[in-house]
Amino acid sequence: MNHHKSYEPTDIAGKLAKGFIRNPLTAVLGIFLLVIGYISLMVMPREENPQMVVSGSTVIVALPGATAKEVEKIIVQPLERKLKEVKGVKHIYGTAMDNVGIVNAAFFIGETKEDSNLKIYDKIMQNSDMFPKGAMNPVIKPLDIDIDIPILTVAFYSSNNKMSKTELYDKVKDIQQHINALPNVAVTALKGGHKHQFNVQVDLNKLSGYNLSMGQIMKAVQSLAYNVPEIKNKTKENQIVMLGVENAIENAQDVGNIIVAQYMGSPIYLRQVAKVENSYDIQNFKSALVSIKQKDGKFSPFKDQVTLTVSKLQGTNAVVIAGEVKKELQTYKNYLAKNGINYVITRNDGERADDAVNELVFHLILSIIIIAILLIFVLGWRESLIVTFTVPAILAITLFIAYLTGQTINRITLFAFLLSLGLLVDAAIIVIENIHRHYHSIESAHESDDEIMIKATDEIGAPTNIATLAIIMTMVPMAFVGGMMGQFMKPIPENVPVALVASLFVAYIFTPYLAVRILKRPDHSKGEH
Repeated sequence: MNHHKSYEPTDIAGKLAKGFIRNPLTAVLGIFLLVIGYISLMVMPREENPQMVVSGSTVIVALPGATAKEVEKIIVQPLERKLKEVKGVKHIYGTAMDNVGIVNAAFFIGETKEDSNLKIYDKIMQNSDMFPKGAMNPVIKPLDIDIDIPILTVAFYSSNNKMSKTELYDKVKDIQQHINALPNVAVTALKGGHKHQFNVQVDLNKLSGYNLSMGQIMKAVQSLAYNVPEIKNKTKENQIVMLGVENAIENAQDVGNIIVAQYMGSPIYLRQVAKVENSYDIQNFKSALVSIKQKDGKFSPFKDQVTLTVSKLQGTNAVVIAGEVKKELQTYKNYLAKNGINYVITRNDGERADDAVNELVFHLILSIIIIAILLIFVLGWRESLIVTFTVPAILAITLFIAYLTGQTINRITLFAFLLSLGLLVDAAIIVIENIHRHYHSIESAHESDDEIMIKATDEIGAPTNIATLAIIMTMVPMAFVGGMMGQFMKPIPENVPVALVASLFVAYIFTPYLAVRILKRPDHSKGEH
């Protein structure tokens, strides 16, 4: 029997089979693959949709005192012409208003964010001499889709009717500070709240009596606080409301004690010409209301609310971050309850992403079970077992490579896996089928198990390689689809070819290895067949 041992495989398939069939490390490799695949599935960032690279920049140039027409001629149009020169810019939209010009540049989808913004910045800095004298330094703001879209929104509302509007805002602001410090949280923002401030209501009759102007009062208040908002020309019985913001000021009296001017040798205090009160930002007309569904199914009356929005950094795990924020909010339970503040999570992308991923993983497992059952009827349960093992091994390799290349798990990545499932088992089925045929044919009765395995695997190597290559070729063009669709579908050309190549290796290495140990060889010596 020994002189038959010299079967030399010619194809890579046979060579792999020969190298691994009696190698003690093959089993270790199999377990290792399944483990890294499982770990990758657990640690890969999960999100609902693939990461889009959408970039753009907004350039804002202020020219105080200029009319919209002037701004358009001397700021917006020259800026548009300059930005047109930047490679990768798709659209340019300019807007001219009194005092300020704004130009938005949108890049082709898929252009990297950092590079694009750098190009814009570079172009403007090189040409900063094109702006007229008196123009302020240009402000360049990048557009960031990851940061601009929150993954979690929490509405805080007070069940205590005595609580003032500003108090709710201040309490939530404390919490916001802590949530912003959590790892991978990019931006948090508060919407719909009322800030704390002093309101100064100036009496116009008294102003003219003292021969003062609004400008003098503005100057006086500005000397005390950094951010004094603009005057609102809303007259209340001949009073102009002007707004000052608390800074180093302790109470309304301090504001009233500002000396506005000298009149006939004695100082005029702000309180003599205006009413100063400690209140909330009355210039903010935006407020949001929330109504909560109660246990009895009815909705509660509407209450003022402050919404905290949380966005994540690019390429991080929405599920983990949403979980961290929820945990952080739990630690404030007592503090909030004591102050009569409740909250409700109004949007949680982390949860949605997790559900989507878990559902697809469930479908993957279901598909694998269906394939296994079909194979039991076609080839027999031992063969089916071998093929079923190869599927998780292939997916494990693919997942691990996807993790290394910085992809995230989302609906499209998983769709790519589902799509390649049918193709993945191909190679393993072809190998097992050929081994099965050799095992049962009388011609190979005199050959050793190992030899049959290597020979059977080697025979189908070349055609299987070419067939797999052909399928990979059909996937490659998808990588060149442009625009939003290309971005969305990217995980398919990125993952399907990897899965197919992995399927070849797994089929050639593990199928013969398992077949030699699991399959039963029919006994031809009894004269059957």
